[in-house]
Amino acid sequence: MRVLSYLTKLNWLIFMLAGIGLVLLSLVAIKPFPTEAFAGNKVYLPVVQNGNPYVVLGWNDLGMHCYDRDYSTLMVLPPYNNLYAQVIKRGDPPQVITTGITVEYSVPGNTYSAGKTNFWDYVFKLLGVNPAPNIGLTGKGLAGLMDPSSDHFVAQGIPVTEFPDNALTTPNYFQLAHFIVKDLAGNVLAQTDATIPVSSEMRCDKCHNTPSPTNYRMNILQKHDEDQGTVMSLQAAAGNPAVCSRCHADPVLGMPGNPNLPSLSAAVHGLHAEQTTDCYSCHPGPVTRCLRDVMSTQFGLTCVNCHVGGMTALANQNRTPWVDLPRCGNCHPAAFSENPGTLYKLSKGHGGLFCESCHNSTHAITTSREANDNVQAITLQGYAGPIGKCTVCHLTQPTSGGPHQ
Repeated sequence: MRVLSYLTKLNWLIFMLAGIGLVLLSLVAIKPFPTEAFAGNKVYLPVVQNGNPYVVLGWNDLGMHCYDRDYSTLMVLPPYNNLYAQVIKRGDPPQVITTGITVEYSVPGNTYSAGKTNFWDYVFKLLGVNPAPNIGLTGKGLAGLMDPSSDHFVAQGIPVTEFPDNALTTPNYFQLAHFIVKDLAGNVLAQTDATIPVSSEMRCDKCHNTPSPTNYRMNILQKHDEDQGTVMSLQAAAGNPAVCSRCHADPVLGMPGNPNLPSLSAAVHGLHAEQTTDCYSCHPGPVTRCLRDVMSTQFGLTCVNCHVGGMTALANQNRTPWVDLPRCGNCHPAAFSENPGTLYKLSKGHGGLFCESCHNSTHAITTSREANDNVQAITLQGYAGPIGKCTVCHLTQPTSGGPHQ
């Protein structure tokens, strides 16, 4: 009888341990993949498996977006960031889809911008529009729905800053944006994370520190007034901040400027060509260091390896800024080049996917120095670098062909 009692207790113990094990396994199974910043001590396992019918690829169109924290004196660029996504229905072959689904975006831990920059205090004087606080110039906020296009989703004009809600004085230039794909019933089909880079570190104060050392923006206007006979510093002091692209064309903002004057890019690069050759003096920046891609980290390329001719070439008034840009095909063979007459950020390749969807954006082409740039690839295929694991999108391993063949 004692033996029977002992065996009964043992069976109950085994049963209970098995039950606990099943509960733990179920908790692991339903735990969502992480969306926080990648750290070296974290391991991201691939979430795309044969049973998962959808995958989403998200990216930012540029390796860095710039804005001003203080708009009381002048505006170079507004807070304006862009996110793109493509949703793939896995199969043999896979299909890029835009119907029957929605794509949501957010910036976890960064839910507002008003107060982190005074843009909304001056936007009407600057641009003649009056968006609500935390809403950008296109009507987008820091979270919402992406807009469907022919073969992708896009959210333009997101007014994000580099300051998370819990670190208002500590910039994070390479935050993660989160993408969620849902069907029309609200069921989650796929998720991913991609960097939403942003910085206000334009170090004009490196040189523009007199005669208004506490406001380098005013010093810029004072210098402009001295050289060009304008009165912009007086206007700004009276509460009417200047907009650089009102006179000097800036295609990135769609502002034509004065056709009799050089573009903003030509004017700035031409004026400063004899002052500095340090790109990080203006393009963020000595701390941000937005050039972080595989070409710079593994092959030692610098800005002028692609922007041939440096400041002098960028000051050419016959050049159209944001249109006449370096091309991958200048160094790489045709199979790795952009589409004819198309910028890298808009070019497409294998299966109709954007080049940036697999390689990441300009200045951040993977494998990147910044860990967050590598999170998506690591999550989807288990390792950093361009997304090249066929079964991320294909149900079975193809026996021939490839993205650049």
